[in-house]
Amino acid sequence: MSVKIGNIDLGKFPLLLAPMEDVSDPPFRLVCKQNGVDMMYTEFISSEGLIRAAAKSRQKLDIFEYERPIGIQIFGSDIDTMREATEIASQANPDLIDINYGCPVKNVACRGAGASLLRDIDKMTAMTKAVVSATHLPVTVKTRLGWDDNSKNVYDVAERLQDVGIQALSIHGRTRAQLYKGQADWQLIRDIKRNPRIRIPIFGNGDVDSVDKAAAWRMEYEVDGIMIGRAAIGYPWIFREIRHFFETGEYLAGPTIAERVAVCRTHLEKSVEWKGEKTGIFEMRRHYASYFKGIPHVKEYRMKLVSLTTLADIHGVLDEISEQFELEVA
Repeated sequence: MSVKIGNIDLGKFPLLLAPMEDVSDPPFRLVCKQNGVDMMYTEFISSEGLIRAAAKSRQKLDIFEYERPIGIQIFGSDIDTMREATEIASQANPDLIDINYGCPVKNVACRGAGASLLRDIDKMTAMTKAVVSATHLPVTVKTRLGWDDNSKNVYDVAERLQDVGIQALSIHGRTRAQLYKGQADWQLIRDIKRNPRIRIPIFGNGDVDSVDKAAAWRMEYEVDGIMIGRAAIGYPWIFREIRHFFETGEYLAGPTIAERVAVCRTHLEKSVEWKGEKTGIFEMRRHYASYFKGIPHVKEYRMKLVSLTTLADIHGVLDEISEQFELEVA
């Protein structure tokens, strides 16, 4: 059976790209879409920023037809502000609205937004109800297991948010206190999926970084789909490799050097197209190490890439990498 969020058909077992701040922008989403991701989200967007019409927040509303299905993710600490931001985000015509109740970073969680709502389920429920009532689009939520090991309350959260109308729930298998340390624990995610009261799709997130892990956890934890974040940075091929294995039972060869360079080049060009040359080149620097990770003796080329300021020079170094490293990287 297909997994559905409202009228959005995601196929039998969807692979989702996690929303990541300063990563999940349109250029990055493009290369992930080209490599088989089933659904994506924008970077998380401040509800207050949307209401104030802050340029950075409004720019994050940019979505493109080839990205569909795509959700706009918002966060905030005030219920009325989240309601108003939902109305603004809905006008950008995404396929769904997603609420971030999982961000653990201090400047979000310590201001009453993101994962901090896990300490106030009544407010989380009221906020979610307000968002659901403010849009005609399906509303989904991304959250964590709880605030810390002594308050893993996502089982109750899942029931209460479903009751006020969310249509899917993505769960990162860590608490807020863990940040991104230690190992993700998916057992509670499985418990939620097994809860006879739960009718909505449940997606697991956290530590899926290989075909083998995706295949094993699909069976072991019984989720409806898998959300992948950090493992896709510089390696969007992870989606096509997992999908190929699910469909054929066979492993797909990793990208060649030529493929790595080509996708990196596409990412760079789209970054410049969307952000302008100066900002696009600067922000692309964070991706080079990931694109060429594991290639012996490539460090000097990476160092060049992060120092260059013109497209022509960067393309020249990418050409050098293609010529110097003609081998397939598994």
